[in-house]
Amino acid sequence: MKDFVHLFQQLDQTTKTNKKVAALVSYFEQANEMDKLWTIAILSHRRPKRSVRTVKLREWTAEISGIPLWLFEDSYHVVGDLAETMALVHPNVESKGDKSLSEWIQFLIDLNELEEEGKKEKVLWAWNQLNHDERFVFNKLITGGWRMGLSQKLMTRALAQHTGIEENMLSHRLMGDWKPQQTSYQKLVVQPDESENLSRPYPFYLAYALEEETKALGKPTEWFAERKWDGIRGQLIVREGELFVWSRGEELVTAKFPEFDELKEKLPSGTVIDGEILAYENGQPLNFNVLQTRIGRKNVSKNLLKKAPVIMMAYDLLEYEGKDIREVPMKKRRKQLEKLMAQLETDKLLLSSLLEFKDWRALAKERDRSRELYAEGLMLKHQDSTYKVGRKKGDWWKWKIDPLTIDAVLLYAMRGHGRRANLYSDYTFAVWKGDDLVPFTKAYSGLTDKEIRQVDAFVKKNTLERFGPVRSVRAELVFEIAFEGIAKSSRHKSGVALRFPRMHRWRKDKPKEEANTLEDLQELLKLYG
Repeated sequence: MKDFVHLFQQLDQTTKTNKKVAALVSYFEQANEMDKLWTIAILSHRRPKRSVRTVKLREWTAEISGIPLWLFEDSYHVVGDLAETMALVHPNVESKGDKSLSEWIQFLIDLNELEEEGKKEKVLWAWNQLNHDERFVFNKLITGGWRMGLSQKLMTRALAQHTGIEENMLSHRLMGDWKPQQTSYQKLVVQPDESENLSRPYPFYLAYALEEETKALGKPTEWFAERKWDGIRGQLIVREGELFVWSRGEELVTAKFPEFDELKEKLPSGTVIDGEILAYENGQPLNFNVLQTRIGRKNVSKNLLKKAPVIMMAYDLLEYEGKDIREVPMKKRRKQLEKLMAQLETDKLLLSSLLEFKDWRALAKERDRSRELYAEGLMLKHQDSTYKVGRKKGDWWKWKIDPLTIDAVLLYAMRGHGRRANLYSDYTFAVWKGDDLVPFTKAYSGLTDKEIRQVDAFVKKNTLERFGPVRSVRAELVFEIAFEGIAKSSRHKSGVALRFPRMHRWRKDKPKEEANTLEDLQELLKLYG
């Protein structure tokens, strides 16, 4: 545990990529294999399930620290991190043990079998075995609020340096539905099991947003262009008569989309397709909100299958006849994908069409049609590009349309989290309905730190009422809210729900009376809902 705490501190104290990788390589060199495995799991977002409710952890911390709960809560708002607050207010003790990281994690897993009093006894005992730094990391593990300042990509790079195994190969091995309790470091990293590769997807290739002029990309004839469909990016895998569907978030979602099951009989074994899962009916995509009704559902009923039918729009072919063809140029992969799709008789897997364009100006006109087609914009892919790992610049670009916008009035504010815990940085906005302001969305991103401090000062000086952590404020400040889509919603008083709302700019030039109306939102709903 001491080595893992030291690693955490090293990663927390630098923003330099090379230093982070070096620190992790050094850690891997000395850690035992179980600790290596759990470190990989933590950095791959495979933390153990939370075994104690945070409300109880707060109560126990206040109790053992001899302070009232309200004082702990106020301290938490100032510090902004629950694990750190718990470590700070706890009476300091000397380290009394030397359990490894994996032993402490097993300790946390075992808490699940205990009743509340048993959990309390064990947690209080643990806190008294650990010094401040160790207790802080232990609290991070038990609360699940884990941020180590290192991406999985950098972790994989460090692991590649440590093992001598190619980084791309390690990225592939670490994807999939593995659990630390069901494998070992040797099986996962050093000795890949061919049977486990049956369902394993490839790391996704991600595009950067295009911010420069398209003419900077060179000749239009060197590029493919297709719609950037607004769904869930996924990989469809057929191997040895079995079908698997993975989301970009490395979640196995096969059971959520049973309509794809027929494809295991129609696609040849050893086929992996990269595409977009879309709500789709009568030859056209549906609003993303329709697809959202399928997300998070453990059981998909016949009624839901009927209300929210889906297809996969095929973008790319990554494996064919059992061979990894990611290094084959895009134009050749595309031809093979087209040939494969031409042989299929199914309405569950469709080919994403390439757009024909003579010049960049003509393509810009196609981009302008995106919203009416329920697309987010265009994807531009160089015809000679290989299928890379992660986000790379140069060969693939996403050229998104401008967001929808509405001017709204700030009505409520709530304290933020982390470094913004002592600032009012989470806001609720409203539009006019006659003489009344109707709340319609929340947003917390888009402003600079300086602007947030200015809004925070306004909130504190102009509070009308307090509702726990929320304050209602004098209706005065106007902000332009940007969003990607709009849909009907019976859950919201306004009757609408926005997709990815954020603050585009502070309209200091605009009085509250000139903010938009609910009728304006409903017009947008008619056009784009």
